[in-house]
Amino acid sequence: QVQLVESGGGLVQAGGSLRLSCTASGRTFTNYAMGWFRQAPGKEREFVVGISRSGGGTNYADSGKGRFTISRDNVKNTVYLQMNSLKSEDTAVYYCAAAQTSWNSGDYVPPSYHYWGQGTQVTVSS
Repeated sequence: QVQLVESGGGLVQAGGSLRLSCTASGRTFTNYAMGWFRQAPGKEREFVVGISRSGGGTNYADSGKGRFTISRDNVKNTVYLQMNSLKSEDTAVYYCAAAQTSWNSGDYVPPSYHYWGQGTQVTVSS
């Protein structure tokens, strides 16, 4: 199965930016759509954004539209989450996730994911 390791979290002031990275190993990276989820204290894990295995399709939750950008580098086996204009409500543990999709799935972004990283903490101070 694929292994996922996130990095790039930290403490940032409101209005600032962070870029999260997630590097995959163990399986062919391009077989997987990738996603980012987050979980704030006392809340359920929520979907943030997903990207197709090709990189041509993306799906953003309303919380990140216009502020977050997902991208992937299929040579480096890495998916990124660029977060701008951060708000205190973005404080959460951010998880990278992977979903295996079929070879002909094109720009499809799946709704569910099967493999998870350990998470990286993002704290936005107001």
